[in-house]
Amino acid sequence: MRGAYRKSPCQSRRIRDKSARQRATLHESDAIGADLMMLTRLALTILTAALTLGAAQAQQSPMPDDIAWKLIEIGRAIDPPKTAAIYAPLQAREPYTGVKVQRDLRYGTAERNLLDVFTPETAAAARPILIFVHGGAFIGGNKRTTPDSPFYDNIMLWAVKSGFIGVNITYRLAPKFPWPAGVEDVASAVQWVAAHAAENGGDPARIYLMGHSAGAVHVATYVAHPEFHKVGGGGLAGAIMASGIYDLTATPLGDQEMAYFGTDPSRFKERSSLQGLQASSLPLMIASAEMDPPRFVEQFDLLKQAACKRLSGCARAVMLPQHSHMSEVYSINTDDDRLTQEIAEFVQTGK
Repeated sequence: MRGAYRKSPCQSRRIRDKSARQRATLHESDAIGADLMMLTRLALTILTAALTLGAAQAQQSPMPDDIAWKLIEIGRAIDPPKTAAIYAPLQAREPYTGVKVQRDLRYGTAERNLLDVFTPETAAAARPILIFVHGGAFIGGNKRTTPDSPFYDNIMLWAVKSGFIGVNITYRLAPKFPWPAGVEDVASAVQWVAAHAAENGGDPARIYLMGHSAGAVHVATYVAHPEFHKVGGGGLAGAIMASGIYDLTATPLGDQEMAYFGTDPSRFKERSSLQGLQASSLPLMIASAEMDPPRFVEQFDLLKQAACKRLSGCARAVMLPQHSHMSEVYSINTDDDRLTQEIAEFVQTGK
């Protein structure tokens, strides 16, 4: 047809290229859309699984939600008063039913060489004995935090309820009494308990030594340094250490720790317990809390790894979810029995 417009070959090629680009863009958009849909479905699947797992863990946890939130608010801080305020209402108060308590028995010559013995009012057979060594950053603390406090009677009440004789000790403190005063007092307490086990219904062949924080350090030192033992072989059937420091060279020491161990770094290795614990064949249990200050978790991991090199096998190692440095012991003898279940199994199985 005359006068009709005809596309040039270049114009036709440009149109075909443009159409091809448009089709490619559409395909690319479709692919991106499909990827986004797939990622969205994957995210929803992960979120659903996380929520389901969280709900399952919440249902399984014996810690009430209100306590869990209060501990989160405290965080990794070591705050005995705030933590005690959470748990004190959950603990028994004197007089204790079915339990005989002997207070302030003297196991040594120092003013603070005192212990409390908790026994059942009636018992048929000799029981294993649990000795508890309190914390307090080496410069404070007591077997009973105040005269009317439920702490650490709570650990003793759990012990009696669970088939033990409970012994709660206090010891000399820094800076007036530096290293090795704490471990010397632990050694004297073990000697006293072994000598008086039978008269209190206990079995001297089944003495378990448990410590928390600074108390765990004293327990670890006792196990790792047999030169301090006053009873042949140490006199223990097992040791339990919660949130202690075992290698003084691995993490910086604070002023309170140096008040006990001294300020000379050249002495820190010989005063540590990590190597001695690794060399010991005694059954060991170690624990730490999820919200412990980081260096306590680091020390827990160090000892856990070192203990697995022992010929006698690994230590029982327990990381307590949801708990803080203080709540792990203040919660003992409440419905939250995660730590005490582990202790009971450790004693029953010997590992």
